[in-house]
Order: sequence, then C-alpha cells, then structure tokens
Amino acid sequence: MAYPKTVGVLALQGDSRNHLALLADLGVTGVPVRTPEELGKVDALVVPGGESTAISLLLSTGGLLGPLRARLDEGLPAFGTCAGMILLAREITDGRPDQHHLDAIDVVVRRNAFGRQVDSFEADLEVTGVGGDPVHAVFIRAPVVESAGAGVDVLATIAGADGVDRPVVCRQGPVLVASFHPELTGDPRLHQLFLERAAG
Repeated sequence: MAYPKTVGVLALQGDSRNHLALLADLGVTGVPVRTPEELGKVDALVVPGGESTAISLLLSTGGLLGPLRARLDEGLPAFGTCAGMILLAREITDGRPDQHHLDAIDVVVRRNAFGRQVDSFEADLEVTGVGGDPVHAVFIRAPVVESAGAGVDVLATIAGADGVDRPVVCRQGPVLVASFHPELTGDPRLHQLFLERAAG
C-alpha cells in the first residue's frame, strides 16, 4: 500500500512528537506544520491532542486558520486525535464563544466528556477496519461525539457514565477522528487506517 508522500503534523501545541515518531516507524515522511508555507507542502495532516482552545487561538494568530480551512475544503486528508477531533468537528457543544472549529467532519462533539484530568482512563476498543487485537485507547480529558451526520461512519463506540454508547472513532471521506491518543501506545494501526484512505 502506497501512503501519502509527506504527512504534516500540526505542531502549534500538544503532542506532535509521538505522532511524528509513529509516522517514521511506518516509513512515512512526517513534518511539523507551524506556518501556511509548511501546510502547503503536505499531502495529509495529523491534528494532535493538546488543548483545543489554545490550538484554535494559535491557528488564528499564526495565520494558519484560513489556509487550513481552504485545504480541508479542497479535500486534504486529516486525522484528528482528542483535541484534533474537537477542532475538525462541525460543531462544539461546550466550546468557548471565540473558539474556532474547522467543519471538516459532520460530527458534534463535547469537550472533556468523561471528566477532568483525574478521570482519565484506558480501554480496549473494537475498531471497524482495524484487524487483530482490540485497540488499546488512552482517554485524557477526552471529547465524545454527541451526534454524527448521515455521511459519517462510526468505527468505534464506548459507553458513557449514563450507559449510552457514543462514538469515539469516526470517519467521513478522507477525514478520521478519534477521542483518544493512539500515539501514546505505539500502536500504528489507526495511523495506517488513516494513511490507507488518504492515499486514495
């Protein structure tokens, strides 16, 4: 399977380093993206976890917000994890009034859906399209998908405190999002799933 030639990792805030290491393990050229010029040179983009409001502000002040929206509108493949899921969503139910989102996937997300940092947890998930053992998922102040549009494929769910299963991995076209941090476990399978779709 041929992967995209150059994959950017948004490196404004959050855990870009582990994503870059996983891409390297897969034989993919990964590059940090901090400027519109760097964004213009990539064939796909990973939007990592971190603090979604901080990343949103840095996108705006750094001049990346408009160019990134334009690239996504043109079909740039993107993989958002944790805060990246929030940023790529169509709507954020509990975001700040000045918080930007990129409307790249038709999902409505809630930030910190499982509680604060002390409520972080790990779980094993069955993810559609990922073979082998369940995916070990690390949830840290994680968001959850409250609703997904008709064109969105829900690839994994998890039960909330109310016992209701909610999506935590979704895909629409070339955009994949996950509530958790796959880069922390060293398991490359979600990145592979993203790269295979991104390659067309």
